[in-house]
Amino acid sequence: MPTPPITELTTRAREIFRLVVEGYLETGTPMGSKALAGAGGINLSAASIRSVLADLEGLGLLAAPHTSAGRLPTEAGLRLFVDGIMQVAEPTLEERAVIERRIAAPGPIEAALEAASSLLSNLSSGAGVVMVPRREPRLMHLQLVPLGPGRALAVLVGEDGGVENRVVELPVSLPPGALEEASNYISAHLSGRTLAEAAQAMRAEIDSGQSALDAASRDLVERGLAVWSEDAMQRPVLIVRGQANLLDETAVSDLERVRSLLDDLESKQSVADLLAVASEAQSTRIFIGSENRLFALSGSSVIASPYRDREGKVVGVVGVIGPTRLNYARVVPMVDFTAQSLGKLIG
Repeated sequence: MPTPPITELTTRAREIFRLVVEGYLETGTPMGSKALAGAGGINLSAASIRSVLADLEGLGLLAAPHTSAGRLPTEAGLRLFVDGIMQVAEPTLEERAVIERRIAAPGPIEAALEAASSLLSNLSSGAGVVMVPRREPRLMHLQLVPLGPGRALAVLVGEDGGVENRVVELPVSLPPGALEEASNYISAHLSGRTLAEAAQAMRAEIDSGQSALDAASRDLVERGLAVWSEDAMQRPVLIVRGQANLLDETAVSDLERVRSLLDDLESKQSVADLLAVASEAQSTRIFIGSENRLFALSGSSVIASPYRDREGKVVGVVGVIGPTRLNYARVVPMVDFTAQSLGKLIG
């Protein structure tokens, strides 16, 4: 049955529907006629309220988990509430300051993305997710440090201030000074380039006969760049924080749903594929329950927003995953503001 537009509901039905949904989102439990009769602003008897609840159930907006229980919103009801009734609660000045301060802390971009994921987890009581932009670091400096026979440490310093180390296997009988020569060559000729660009530039020099490197040093440069290029391709595309938040007091009665959700979160590529859909949106997207195939079994919701660079190009997605009773009015603007803050940082 198609969901009726909110304008087709009477004022009485709309108000009772709103109270049921808000009560469910706050407590996670069905709302009964007695509780609704005691709510402010409703001047109806419990019997009249039960009649309205039955009508809303007939429209597919509410459901009764048990015969004697109250009603809770269906996924269609939640969608109608989010699209037609919900009034968002913008982040406070203090919350905005905390988000901006944590994200802008000194360090590599990965640290800012992890901070964003953790922040959203803490503020939403769900799992915070950030899809990492697939961008290789640009070289500022690379130093090859000997570790012992047959091994060296490749220390890469990126233009973003990030520092990472990788062990490189060395050829046997390496000439003295080859490590230093290779390090100096990379820093002098390849800085400012991504790993792929650096490798391409070096091969072009070698093919044109312009490279002053001897064979041993060329081999070292190729080894150093190769280990970083391979690592960049294998970088995780998704950061997830706060899975433990999904194990709240209501999870005990719904362990199968939570187990299914945690299994879904382990499939990071599948989650990234879902967020890729959100990256095509102009603003924050809300996926409720079975609206997305990935979380259909666990009955979970996803709130996600793309973040952009200065040119307006989408470089990633930030969001929250949790049960369908997420506080949408609070989480949606929080995700949106976090996405804007990340966009300013990435530039």
